[in-house]
Amino acid sequence: MSRGEHITCATLDILSHTVEHINTNTMTTNALFFGWNRSIPGREKLSAAHFQEFVHYLSGLQQTGAIDSFDTVFLDLHGGDLNGFFLLRAAPAKLDALAATKEWNTHMVRAGMHLERAGTVRAVTGDAVNERMALWTSQIPE
Repeated sequence: MSRGEHITCATLDILSHTVEHINTNTMTTNALFFGWNRSIPGREKLSAAHFQEFVHYLSGLQQTGAIDSFDTVFLDLHGGDLNGFFLLRAAPAKLDALAATKEWNTHMVRAGMHLERAGTVRAVTGDAVNERMALWTSQIPE
């Protein structure tokens, strides 16, 4: 979508189907989001190599059951600061344990050395979104 375009009903329908697909792929409603803007100029080869290593690392985590699943997403060019992300799904205790490992933190430190605006944040998906929205709306002053 280019600047100035409005979200159409067709776009919302596509997004809705995408969210339904994501939500039905796993029962896990807890996630860890790791996103970035772009490679720091001059460090593109380092980023490409680390990307491959990180996908291999995440695949291993999934195979061992440390995480339930993960998605890799590249966004189309849109002029914003977020151009790609990984979304990892697992129970909260698994995500806590992962974030405390030396391997995870090493990957995050490395990413910060070659990616602009790299960062992680916890997230919820699926039915937990409705629960979170209900909590939020219950706190709106009357």
